[in-house]
Amino acid sequence: MSENTKVSKLANTRKRFVRFAKDIKNELKKVIWPTRKQLVNNTITVLFVCLVIGIIIWVLDFGLAKLVEAVLLR
Repeated sequence: MSENTKVSKLANTRKRFVRFAKDIKNELKKVIWPTRKQLVNNTITVLFVCLVIGIIIWVLDFGLAKLVEAVLLR
């Protein structure tokens, strides 16, 4: 590979990266960010749902473990 080819590939890579960074900046300008109140509300909702699902999984796991234990130790 010649030296000119390496330099042109490097320059092309830099141009593509700069374009990519500019595109990211432009897209982030279009985002409608939530208000602090919405953010807190959504965070609390997500944490609550995770807690409920965790409890459901724990109860099912505990119940099935006891069921398997009862069947195997019969």
